[in-house]
Amino acid sequence: QVQLQESGPGLVKPSQTLSLTCTVSGDSVKSDYYYWSWIRQPPGKGLEWIGYMAYSGSTYYSPFLKKRASISRDPAKNQFTLQLNSVSPADAAVYYCAAKKSEVAPIHIGDVTTDEYDYWGQGTQVIVSS
Repeated sequence: QVQLQESGPGLVKPSQTLSLTCTVSGDSVKSDYYYWSWIRQPPGKGLEWIGYMAYSGSTYYSPFLKKRASISRDPAKNQFTLQLNSVSPADAAVYYCAAKKSEVAPIHIGDVTTDEYDYWGQGTQVIVSS
């Protein structure tokens, strides 16, 4: 059973970089056919996919966030990390890490639904304020 745990600052100032880490247990971030995603939910809105890192190390991002988002991994710590540059109050949300095991890469059009991923972290609240 894969378990995910997000960690990071709950408060970020506008224009700064948000950095969140997802610690994985139960399997390796390099295990075949896993896709490791970051997803967020702004207040009153649906689940928005940010991007994922595939088991191969390839990364894919939402076209709306690809200029500001970066996902990396640390296999030694079994973690993957999201960096989001130049944050604004519009980036305030609950941020989730999620994992899917599939021979087919996930495709996201519109809001994410919870059944699209096999495993979810509990989420971490991020506030953007000076």
